[in-house]
Amino acid sequence: MPFPENTPSIDELINLPAGEIAQLPVELLAAMQREIDAAAKQMKAVTARLSTALEVRYAARAAEARRVCGKDTGTVRLADGDFTVVADLPKRVEWDQARLAAMVERIRAAGDDPSEYVEISFKVSERAYVAWPEAIRQGFEPARTVKTGALKVSILPQEDHA
Repeated sequence: MPFPENTPSIDELINLPAGEIAQLPVELLAAMQREIDAAAKQMKAVTARLSTALEVRYAARAAEARRVCGKDTGTVRLADGDFTVVADLPKRVEWDQARLAAMVERIRAAGDDPSEYVEISFKVSERAYVAWPEAIRQGFEPARTVKTGALKVSILPQEDHA
């Protein structure tokens, strides 16, 4: 079958071995990548739409159920026909770093060990690190480990270079 009629569908692609897919012509790979990207965007949009609809339908009931239980966040279960709806409102706590640092200093000044109360971690911005003078970077080098993320490959048509 000529391209693009011989392009495997997404349903077929999921069952093909990666090595077999890798051997397909680059034009087919590019077409499949475009199709999958479009499907992923569509799935993301429809997922957001459904999530919004579920929120419209259940948010008020879930908030009331949490209020009755005396909690602002967490999971509640609601009956709807023959279904149980599980509505989870996660708690996301953020701490003011400057105020925590001040508290750590007060705890230290009082002679206590702040690690009994808070977890302390250090971070260095990579952008700042590469801008430092070499002598400072060398001092930090033993504490630095570089790991890589996953390789991302995009197949793009070549631009005309006229």
